[in-house]
Amino acid sequence: MHHLVDGAGRPLVALVGPGQAGDAPMFPHLRVARVGRGRARTRPDRLRGDKAYSSRAVRRHLRARSITAAIPEPADQIGHRKRRGSRGGRPPAFDPIDYRGRNVVERQFNLLKQWRGLATRYDKLSIVYRSAVILHAAITWTKALSDTP
Repeated sequence: MHHLVDGAGRPLVALVGPGQAGDAPMFPHLRVARVGRGRARTRPDRLRGDKAYSSRAVRRHLRARSITAAIPEPADQIGHRKRRGSRGGRPPAFDPIDYRGRNVVERQFNLLKQWRGLATRYDKLSIVYRSAVILHAAITWTKALSDTP
């Protein structure tokens, strides 16, 4: 499952991919769709991702859209870069203080895993599993937009 959340942890996009697929191929599909007339905001200021999103393709995509990335570099990529010496290039920029904000995404995943069916993946059909994820997102947004405490 792949999530795109806002700064308060409310889900904006939820994608369910094949279990054996990696995270990087699903990354270009994580974007906020345009709704209604006029130009919608589709480019975030920054992205905080885990080490699974630390590929050259993802970083190139973010750089092309002028999005600041706070993605740590995995140990194997560090080793490959250092092994190449001066041809390995310089390490990608990483702001550890900005990366602390990634806990918002992790907290959203933890809330999502409170639903037993989602945590254990009882549903065999991906459309049923995704519908539960979307239902959870609707409940999260309803609580956030409600005028009663």
